[in-house]
Amino acid sequence: MAIAELKETFILLRRMPSLWIPGIVGGFLAAALWITFYFYGTFFAGRLAGLSGLVLLIFTTGMLTLIRKNEGTFRELLAGGVKYYFRVLLPLLVIASIIILVFLLLTVTFSLFGITDVSIVTALTVGFMIPTLFLTFFYDTAAVFEDRKVFDSIHRSIQLVFAHIQEVIVFLLISMGIFIGIVLVLMIIWEAFLYDTIEPLSRYNETQLQTLNPDQLLAMIGPGGVWITAGILFIGIFLLLPILYSYKACFFKKLASGIIITQQPTTGEFDSKGRWYKY
Repeated sequence: MAIAELKETFILLRRMPSLWIPGIVGGFLAAALWITFYFYGTFFAGRLAGLSGLVLLIFTTGMLTLIRKNEGTFRELLAGGVKYYFRVLLPLLVIASIIILVFLLLTVTFSLFGITDVSIVTALTVGFMIPTLFLTFFYDTAAVFEDRKVFDSIHRSIQLVFAHIQEVIVFLLISMGIFIGIVLVLMIIWEAFLYDTIEPLSRYNETQLQTLNPDQLLAMIGPGGVWITAGILFIGIFLLLPILYSYKACFFKKLASGIIITQQPTTGEFDSKGRWYKY
């Protein structure tokens, strides 16, 4: 199943150039975050990251609306993103709140027993977070493609994943392969551009590498390396976001077409003794 949807994804991206717009926006935002982090530090970069995520959600949601209609322009992408914005944002906030709540509950519980090791709490939270994200992975596509509300979209995602767990695993493995492949290629290109700058690192032993902090690495690549890195980030997001999001949408359409829950009207009548007979 997952291979056929991957082919459909590339056909869709070639036929609908507007699907690349979220990649362009996301690429610019990622590059801007990196440059802000380098020149202004984590304080401004952290606030820009939150705002960027909210802005990008409009475009990714609009992208789903175009795939739902199988056509559309930039204006329709924006209109669809605004229309379904909160239908996608609210379930996301619910999922994030549940994960944060679990982390807080674990922290309080462990502290009552005198255990203050943050790594244990973090590991348990990650252990809860992974299956949660796996089961709710299609909440946004359910909200857009089937006009479902907050908890209904989360329930629909869980329902689909449980019903097609093997297919979903294959889909995620293929998506991970695409992600790793593009990232590796871009890393090779990045190293080629910055070879003279980062080549001294190859002469460092393991102890010296472990003592390096992010500020030292940033100082080593310099402003020129920062701009090259920003360009590589732009290309990476520009490619990954449209491909993976379109693939997710195409895969969801296939899953949903095989398990759509509809409530059929029931007709019948009562007999003289008050018993119900369904037609």
